[in-house]
Amino acid sequence: MNRAEAYALMLEHTPSESLRRHMLNVEAAMRWHARLWGEDEELYAVTGLLHDFDYEGHPAQHPTWGVAFLREHTDTPQEVLDAILGHATSTGVPRETRLARTLFAVDELTGLVQAAALIRPDRDVRAVEPGSLKKRFRNRAFAAGVNREEVEQGARELGVDLDTHLANVLRAVQELGPDALASAPPSTR
Repeated sequence: MNRAEAYALMLEHTPSESLRRHMLNVEAAMRWHARLWGEDEELYAVTGLLHDFDYEGHPAQHPTWGVAFLREHTDTPQEVLDAILGHATSTGVPRETRLARTLFAVDELTGLVQAAALIRPDRDVRAVEPGSLKKRFRNRAFAAGVNREEVEQGARELGVDLDTHLANVLRAVQELGPDALASAPPSTR
């Protein structure tokens, strides 16, 4: 499966603009990390785009419904399927690859980055500073739905300190620029 196919599938199954935006932000963070490590950028992008595509239609079965659908209807690599299963702690699937650990690590944090941009008067994610994001992270009332424990666990699983992880994901989403808060497809770089 390539990025265009993953994007089309995500659009087909995800009516919510905010969830689409989240998956685009996760895609950006996944691409950024793939470039950092010299990994397959397309594989990382597809994983980010598809990780929540089933959430709205099948929240009680997420992500197992989505993985079953992908197995039956696409040629999605097993590594991607395992990463999608592993991003949800409820599945009990271990995160054994860098791809799986990256998806888990960036998923929750992109929500915090997006929230930090939305409270700015200009709503520009490019103006969010790492120090401000760290302050928002410490304030558990801010973006209360973001699981801080999972963000910290994700940083540990990637082998980076929390400050570095916050800055890396912020930088990745900032590369989207205005697309970070819009559902329009970003360029594939």
